[in-house]
Amino acid sequence: MSQEESQVADQHSAEAAHTGHPTPATYFKVAMALSILTAIEVGIFYVTQIGYAIIPVLAILSVGKFALVVMYYMHLKFDSKIFSGMFFFGMFVATGVIFALMALFSWFLF
Repeated sequence: MSQEESQVADQHSAEAAHTGHPTPATYFKVAMALSILTAIEVGIFYVTQIGYAIIPVLAILSVGKFALVVMYYMHLKFDSKIFSGMFFFGMFVATGVIFALMALFSWFLF
């Protein structure tokens, strides 16, 4: 194989490795979804009738926003599933520890 052929083959393999990434339109849609979730979080904050139930509601919305950011902006959706698994495992452990501490100290018990 000549040098030109090997360069073309390298270029094609590099292009194949970067396929499947989102388009700018997808980034815009994700940004709009994040904006809507943030607006919902702000709206829920002003609903005083929820009481201490606001904590798990906001935590669930935050996890959703976290998942969107991680999967699209950090490109974990397009990488190996092992990276996503490690990332989300750490998030679930941290969330569990936080809720366990909150329950232990009776922060949101009725």
